[in-house]
Amino acid sequence: MKDVLDDSLRSGNVLSHRSLNQRTIRKAVYGIGIGVHSGEKVRITLRPASVNAGIQFLRTDIKGAVAIPASAENVADTTLATSVAHGSVSVATVEHLMSALWGLGIDNLLVELSAEEVPIMDGSAAPFIDMIESVGVVEQTQARKFIRITRKIEVNQEDAVASIAPYNGFKAGYTFVASHPVYDHYPKYVEMDFADTSYIEQVSGARSFGLEKELAYAQSIQKCLGSSLDNAVGLSEEGVLNEEGLRYHDEFVKHKLLDAIGDLYLLGKPILGAFSGYKSGHALNNKLARAILRCDDAWEIVTLKADISSGAGMPILHGQVKTSQA
Repeated sequence: MKDVLDDSLRSGNVLSHRSLNQRTIRKAVYGIGIGVHSGEKVRITLRPASVNAGIQFLRTDIKGAVAIPASAENVADTTLATSVAHGSVSVATVEHLMSALWGLGIDNLLVELSAEEVPIMDGSAAPFIDMIESVGVVEQTQARKFIRITRKIEVNQEDAVASIAPYNGFKAGYTFVASHPVYDHYPKYVEMDFADTSYIEQVSGARSFGLEKELAYAQSIQKCLGSSLDNAVGLSEEGVLNEEGLRYHDEFVKHKLLDAIGDLYLLGKPILGAFSGYKSGHALNNKLARAILRCDDAWEIVTLKADISSGAGMPILHGQVKTSQA
């Protein structure tokens, strides 16, 4: 295996890397944080994994526990977060880590946890990006596999809608709808084509957020017990409570996009397609992922090669050059 260049990692564009082989991390790295819903202290250790192992979660606090594959079919709960489970063993709040892994193009990884929840860190994907970049990423010996969407798939839940459509590359759009007037001061729509937009720079730092009054309800159902202004953007009737303000003017809608990317990466492979979400949350994102798996006539598995001569990382599918669409 060989090290992947740092510049290609920082681009946050999984199609821009000169090599499109599978990736894992160079060596183990750990961090400590709290579970935003459980309020418990958690140690998270990321370990390299072999080719085709995928992303797996292992609870080290449970003797004899087996690893839980990061799979859309293993999602067991979507109440305010995405949880995966195998039998009676579950791991909660996987979406921010999964989003970071998508952003860095990590295919194979073992995630060890000392408690039931991935730590919230600062409420975004950025700390996981930093953890991985501190040890580096290595290229493995087999090609990455992508899910290329060949026809549109759409799911809905009341007036919320999520869809994936054919597209040469990956782009994502999201419409955030909120009734509270405090959100009217901020953008509610974002669309990004990740052929020319850096996930790491433009999306990964977007934090979880919520109104003060919503926190009381969440805690009444034993959620958000570890929530604070250190790991979320808090909002009062007047505006943002965090002294440092927002990281992006459109941080709220970008965080929704970050979540959707993480939820969709539970498909086990990156998507070549165009995602659109309108009011979609974890439940609807997972419903879309499961619909994709069911509709096996709407996608195909492909491997890509970079067009080195162009210098632009233009993907080649099955030997034919595919140019990016506007």
